[in-house]
Amino acid sequence: MGLVVNESAENYLETILILSKKLPVVRSVDIANELNYKKSSVSIAMRNLREKNQITVTDAGFIYLTDEGKQIAEMIYERHQFLSAYLESLGVPAQIAAEDACKIEHVISKESFEAMKRSLTKSSE
Repeated sequence: MGLVVNESAENYLETILILSKKLPVVRSVDIANELNYKKSSVSIAMRNLREKNQITVTDAGFIYLTDEGKQIAEMIYERHQFLSAYLESLGVPAQIAAEDACKIEHVISKESFEAMKRSLTKSSE
């Protein structure tokens, strides 16, 4: 599988995607605030993502996802949305569903996730 990314990188990419939907531009400080991380940790992570060509950073410090970065971010975000909603539909409180979705979204295999999606779309037809 080509896209092997560690969990924190996935988290950062997903956060950039989510922030880019809410903010005109995304900067390191926005990510630090959103995740409640130190700005220094975010800077290191951004350098790693840039080296892997998953983000670009402009001279002004604006962060954009590359196509590859966006692909990973959207995959994780889709998993998050789906798993949250799925757990809530089983009666899990929203807050807990969201927290658990955050953990599951990084470790679930593509196969298992696709199978879950298929079984649910069948049952709702």
